[in-house]
Amino acid sequence: MEIAYIPSPSSGVLYLGPVPLRGYAFCIIIGVFVAVWLGNKRWIARGGRAGTVADIAVWAVPFGLIGGRLYHVITDYQLYFSEGRDWVDAFKIWEGGLGIWGAIAVGALGAWIGCRRRGIPLPAYADAIAPGIALAQAIGRWGNWFNQELYGRATDLPWAVEITSGTDGREPGTYHPTFLYESLWCIGVALLVIWADRRFKLGHGRAFALYVAAYCVGRFWIEYMRVDEAHHILGLRLNNWTAVLVFLLAVLYIVLSARKRPGREDVVEPGVSGGPVSDEGGSDEETASGEKDAPAAEEDSEAEAADEDSKDGAGSAKKS
Repeated sequence: MEIAYIPSPSSGVLYLGPVPLRGYAFCIIIGVFVAVWLGNKRWIARGGRAGTVADIAVWAVPFGLIGGRLYHVITDYQLYFSEGRDWVDAFKIWEGGLGIWGAIAVGALGAWIGCRRRGIPLPAYADAIAPGIALAQAIGRWGNWFNQELYGRATDLPWAVEITSGTDGREPGTYHPTFLYESLWCIGVALLVIWADRRFKLGHGRAFALYVAAYCVGRFWIEYMRVDEAHHILGLRLNNWTAVLVFLLAVLYIVLSARKRPGREDVVEPGVSGGPVSDEGGSDEETASGEKDAPAAEEDSEAEAADEDSKDGAGSAKKS
């Protein structure tokens, strides 16, 4: 009886006519577009301008790619600088190898530069794009499927991924699709952040911190399942320790930030008229203005009615 499994693509390159398009790069590009699209919607809802998220992404994305690649090369240096390896391969980003920890850290530096140029608080921007980043990761992980990498231990489960390549230490067989597990987990993280942000009105970077903490929880158990080569410390993979440390820092930030700066920013982008969009559909300023002007309007109506009565009374007196 043949075991059910998820087949791997025979090649990691798609061809649009004569133009080669690598599946790994394609997934990253699609993920970036989704992150910017969702981030833009959330930014506008918070009271920002349309297009601001994309403008800042011009800084954040290149920095993130550089940071992600640097983290991967530094933590897996043996893949590029050991005997028999070609160090030039360290620049071949399309062949896979981006560390999310470096991508977020250095990408945040790029976002900070973009935000500073426009006078925008980085925490507010981070809150707006947090769910989009999680969805971008969910899409980007399918690039690992194209490259037949980031799989777990051998298994005969129906959703196992079939590895057919025998290069770079791979052994053909069926394995846990850890790339799929992480993709599904990231979708759940995005939904969690969106729900929590609406429910608790997270601000000052706490929505982003929630994304980081929730991602680290999933990354820990998924990383524990992987069998690809990695550095170990006290029996755990390096990325397991990184996930634990980053999780603790994210939770600490949420607690301290909530005490020091409760609530949400009133203004996220200077020079924008109107305020954050309320749940009723109008901006918070419009809602407050409407509530404030209603009594005044009633007073004006009463005054006009009194004037009319006085005019009618005066007219009657003249006629009599």
